[in-house]
Amino acid sequence: MRYIPNTDADRAAMLEAIGTSSIDKLFADIPAHLRRPSLNLPPALSEMQLKRLMAELAARNTTTASAACFLGAGAYHHFVPSVVHHITGRSEFYTSYTPYQAEASQGTLQTIFEYQTAICQLTGMDVANASMYDGATAAAEAAILAQGVTRRRKVVVSPAIQPDYLAVLKTYTAELGSDIATNWCLDDCLREGQTDPVAAEAVLDQDTACLLVQHPNFFGALEPMDRLAAAAHRVGALLVAIVDPISLGLLKPPGAYDADVAVAEGQPLGNSLAFGGPYLGIFASKESLVRHMPGRIVGQTTDGFGRRGFVLTLQAREQHIRREKATSNICTNEALNALAALVYLSAMGKQGLHRVAELCVQKSHHAAERIAALPGYSLAFAAPFFKEFVVRCPRSAADVNAHLLKHNIVGGYDLAAIDARLADCMLLCVTEMNTREEIDCLVEALKSL
Repeated sequence: MRYIPNTDADRAAMLEAIGTSSIDKLFADIPAHLRRPSLNLPPALSEMQLKRLMAELAARNTTTASAACFLGAGAYHHFVPSVVHHITGRSEFYTSYTPYQAEASQGTLQTIFEYQTAICQLTGMDVANASMYDGATAAAEAAILAQGVTRRRKVVVSPAIQPDYLAVLKTYTAELGSDIATNWCLDDCLREGQTDPVAAEAVLDQDTACLLVQHPNFFGALEPMDRLAAAAHRVGALLVAIVDPISLGLLKPPGAYDADVAVAEGQPLGNSLAFGGPYLGIFASKESLVRHMPGRIVGQTTDGFGRRGFVLTLQAREQHIRREKATSNICTNEALNALAALVYLSAMGKQGLHRVAELCVQKSHHAAERIAALPGYSLAFAAPFFKEFVVRCPRSAADVNAHLLKHNIVGGYDLAAIDARLADCMLLCVTEMNTREEIDCLVEALKSL
């Protein structure tokens, strides 16, 4: 970052331009006791001292480079090929600017167009937008889309979805008069690890706009998506599938089980963990819903000379046009993160993505079998899983994780935060990045508890 100092003359010129004579007068409307609060800061450091201090603080962090990580629950440690950072780091792409004068940014529009194409191929859906903020907001926008299309207010949510997604959904729809139906088969989910289609049929009715199901779900288990899709469609509701994009290297894509909308967190596709963000939301749907889709869609066309070009075909600039009647205010997208996802998918190809998914399945099942064989440990659910699984432990998950950290291992997600009945359970994740040696160390550390 450049350092541009302001001289006294510079400050005087700026104050004159805005019509005031001093800094004090500029901030006169702010109460005096709020202008200069006591910050109790240490003495100023030189640049060299400050860089050394920041490096020391950063070294205290436990990262995937310094510890074996078995934590997932929505953010995943996958391999990022070097070509991803090489391309996304180019100056023409490395910006957070959203091209509102879009047609002047042909390169950016082309990357978005190619990203949309790749997402459609990945999900088996007809159309995809240019990406959204993250997976949680994409899921909430899908529910609002369903309400608008069906003119119904009830949203039925599987209790086995990511809890943060449910929280965002409730926030999004708090003032829309929505009826959010959840926990209707919570006991079944906590017992079997899956959503019960029979229970879904009992709660779905003529007032239901959509059924939201995560596959693989928050517990890592695979859901009976064909039966759940049929149950939703029987009452005229839409099926919104929340998917793990890496799993689509092996599992049936949402389009194959007749999902109406497919959403996902795109972080696993070439985006690092980055301490929680920024990420990107994947949003794809059937073509019949394209005009109800939030965000923007880039299309391909030709100019007056017959040359190929790219344009914003659809853009939901509703906050400018409809304001209080808008159903969404998302008119931007996570372009740089979406580009990373595109580069990742292009570099890996179908076979590469298949291999990553295959390694996740093989390594996670190997780890699960080893752990389940330990005295005091067991798998909480018998349902098939992809790369995450729930382990019941002889002590609380919090105690187990503290023990693992002493062995330089980041353990699983403590499920006590979800339900008190799962206080002795943790959600472990194993990806292609976890070596056999790391799995062995995990097993030995658990055994020594």
